[in-house]
Amino acid sequence: MLKNIICLSTILFLSTSLSYANEVKIQKLSKHIYVLFGQGGNIAASIGDDGIYIVDDQFAKLSDDIKNKLKDIKPNVPEFVINTHHHGDHTGGNENFANSGSHIISHNNVRKRLKDKHGEESHFLPVLTFSTDINLHFNDEHAKLIHYKNAHTDGDAIVFFDNANIVHMGDIYFNLKSLPFIDVNSGGSVNGVIAAVSDVLTKIDNNTQVIPGHGPMSNKQELKDYLDLVKNAKNLILEAMKTHKSEQAVIDAKPLNSLKLTYSNWLPQERVTKLFYQSLNK
Repeated sequence: MLKNIICLSTILFLSTSLSYANEVKIQKLSKHIYVLFGQGGNIAASIGDDGIYIVDDQFAKLSDDIKNKLKDIKPNVPEFVINTHHHGDHTGGNENFANSGSHIISHNNVRKRLKDKHGEESHFLPVLTFSTDINLHFNDEHAKLIHYKNAHTDGDAIVFFDNANIVHMGDIYFNLKSLPFIDVNSGGSVNGVIAAVSDVLTKIDNNTQVIPGHGPMSNKQELKDYLDLVKNAKNLILEAMKTHKSEQAVIDAKPLNSLKLTYSNWLPQERVTKLFYQSLNK
């Protein structure tokens, strides 16, 4: 019950504190790929002769606005909706899109977590799942969905649009000039985030457009800076753990102070320290 309350609180905070805009806005990135910014996680959209598919779908209340933005370009219902992970600010529109005819795709663990929350018969659930990776050949694009285990959660997928040289990171990358949310209760880990970002950096180049889970568009250099930040935070927590043996003692020592970061209300420094500690203490 406590984990469910924590998860619900996180989603509510994400809905208010991570809003990039109060309405859905769309930006063209390439011939077929667009990004939509709204009140939840950033959405990527592939729009072309084959139809439409999107990566993530924000909150249910925004589904009509998202559909209308897409219809301004092509009047098709999205054929597919890819979930980068299970959090409600990225999957809240699943049922609405499924009822309109979209097919939900995700990693196996996303389906498991959504089933636990919504039930076996729910239209929130993905109908096509994968374990390590899957390819989607659509709109003259070869999109590769790769699972990165135990990063932000245990069900993260990053989407690489090869032809367009664009990557959608999901919440493995928070482009908010601060530290990420490590959902330890959902299988997330600091080392998993570091491993995932490190791998992505080997797969992209200086011209790659990077779509973060939250925040404005980014690039390889900014992603490198983010990786360095996470690594620095990890080292600071580990150093504190050598002297302060308990979780509360590490929190009270405020080892992240030297980074001089600005924290959001839903993810204050104390909570970041706690989650990093819990992840690194396993």
